[in-house]
Amino acid sequence: MSLPLVIINPESAGGKTRDAWPKIASALATHFGPFIPKFTESAGQGIELASEAARKGTKLIIACGGDGTISEVANGILSAGSEAELGILPSGTGGDFRKTIGIPARSSDAARILRDGRTRQIDVGKVTFIKEDDEHDSRYFLGVASFGMSAHVIARVKEGGPEWLPAKGPKWLSGRLSFGMAMLESAFQTRATRVIVQLDDDPALHLTVANLCIANARYFGGGMKIAPNAKLTDGKFDVISIGDLGAARILANAPRLYLGSHLSMADVGHALAKKLSARPVNKEQRIPIDVDGELPGYLPATFQIIPEALRIRCPRGS
Repeated sequence: MSLPLVIINPESAGGKTRDAWPKIASALATHFGPFIPKFTESAGQGIELASEAARKGTKLIIACGGDGTISEVANGILSAGSEAELGILPSGTGGDFRKTIGIPARSSDAARILRDGRTRQIDVGKVTFIKEDDEHDSRYFLGVASFGMSAHVIARVKEGGPEWLPAKGPKWLSGRLSFGMAMLESAFQTRATRVIVQLDDDPALHLTVANLCIANARYFGGGMKIAPNAKLTDGKFDVISIGDLGAARILANAPRLYLGSHLSMADVGHALAKKLSARPVNKEQRIPIDVDGELPGYLPATFQIIPEALRIRCPRGS
């Protein structure tokens, strides 16, 4: 039987994972057992490493990094059509997906769950979108996909954001503070997004939104409980639309977004759907999408739920 593979993104958490790895590895060896480590050297390599390992029969593939790293490893497993199980060893900026399934941030605690946890079969999302070169592409996501202000926030948090939004928060900021600062900047500098959206086979709607989220999990944006009712096993997305509130109202209601008490607001919509299609009202407009904290492309896009597509190691009782 092959040893579990740990795929480490040394650049996660603003590069802190590289320095923290010896301590993380020690905790993993002590509380979990032997494993094979492999480091990614570029964006997207986590997909390749996970896919290769899954095709060779590795039973447990562990992602060490943030939401982007977890998403890459999941994409590799899913693209291989494998029964391999995903494990999570957190070390990232946001940590949103781990919150939904109850994985603690401390390496020793996460390692014990990898050793003693149970296997769950969870839903995943699949999004088809337009890349920078106008070609179509697709990828899977575990947490939340979105467009509107959230994509601008992600670009500010990340090192070397896209040319359409070069500014970002300082490197010393991390986690919720980093996302919060980016949200503050973006609220005053971005306009509402005008889109045509269709849920399942319902009639298409013309919407003007500050943000629209297609949520498989509950959290995004560095701890924002955007979809408090989302379930990983119900076969549906929670679709959350935040209307054109304006910067002042968005910032005034930010605590409600983090606490998950925003669904009762008049300008916030909530629906369940298995499929969502979205395109810009203005066909010439480039509207970027955020997928598990990454910025892979633009609308038009189609988001589809795939029920029980991925095996994942979770805490017992979750």
